[in-house]
Amino acid sequence: MPIAPHDLDQDFPEYADTIRRLQQEDVQFKVESDTYHKLDKQIRGLQESGIGTDDEHYTSLKKQRAYLKQHLYNRISNSGQSG
Repeated sequence: MPIAPHDLDQDFPEYADTIRRLQQEDVQFKVESDTYHKLDKQIRGLQESGIGTDDEHYTSLKKQRAYLKQHLYNRISNSGQSG
């Protein structure tokens, strides 16, 4: 069974327009968003391969994704308020 991706616009549908706008207008957001999606794809690949969840590299990747997701959410929600 495939693992569902953690796409920002699916996780935060109320900000879908803001996310698309930021990806087009804000180079730093685009870079960070692309990094987030690459991390997510890498993590899903490890999950689908059956790697154990106690693996330090796997755990580190998940922490990086969580941090980046929170960072992006803060940027999205702040942009939504001021934009």
